[in-house]
Amino acid sequence: MRIVSWNVNGLRSIAGKGFFDFMRDADADVVAVQETRARKDQLPEEIHSPNGYQTHFVAAERAGYSGVALYSRRGIDRMVTSLGAKVFDSEGRVQIGRLGALTIVNAYFPNGSGQDRDNSRVPYKLRFYRKLFRALEAGADTGGRIVVLGDFNTAPEEIDLARPKENVKTSGFLPEERKELARWLSSGWVDSFRHFEKGPGHYSWWSQRFGVRERNVGWRIDLALVSPGAMPFLRAAAIHSHVQGSDHCPISVDFDDRVTS
Repeated sequence: MRIVSWNVNGLRSIAGKGFFDFMRDADADVVAVQETRARKDQLPEEIHSPNGYQTHFVAAERAGYSGVALYSRRGIDRMVTSLGAKVFDSEGRVQIGRLGALTIVNAYFPNGSGQDRDNSRVPYKLRFYRKLFRALEAGADTGGRIVVLGDFNTAPEEIDLARPKENVKTSGFLPEERKELARWLSSGWVDSFRHFEKGPGHYSWWSQRFGVRERNVGWRIDLALVSPGAMPFLRAAAIHSHVQGSDHCPISVDFDDRVTS
């Protein structure tokens, strides 16, 4: 069972840049999309209801902002899109879906940088982290099979960005942001990619400035965290850095099919 996650930086834009070709070639059972920037009724049918997939969309109240979507080859048994706080729900940042015994969480974690790149959104970002952690905590602690995928907007360690020393005061690598993500990992959640790959140079986001991606000056901020209960079923994790179309690239995790049983 393959689950893909991709911050597409606009679903309508990525649809014309090979999004569905990649989804087909990747043989994805579930595709979790972040930063859709559109309501379902703004999308043509071939985007919101492609053949072979059932879909679910969550949009932000603010037009053209945020938003998440889930494409699944089988029907989602149950879907929750609220964290119980309008301050988060209004931005359309989360889907918690059940596929049998597996819970798939598609999350677009906030960026801590404000409009003036002043880190003014960091407190909001950290509250979102904690709210989602608490929503999943009981299930993870009791052996639930859960995977949390998406744009976490935080690089966990120095190895996860090309220029760590130059970014210690930049949102995405602030000590308080990394501490909050580390709390997830110290509580038993497993960074699936690092479970298989320990080396440097693996990134999922690059600035859109000229030449940055070609030089691989990037950040690994798109993650898939796996609960202890789901770990026995984890088989692979990958970053598809060759896939173009967004400032992010897709990531994927493979599970034994029995993870949903």
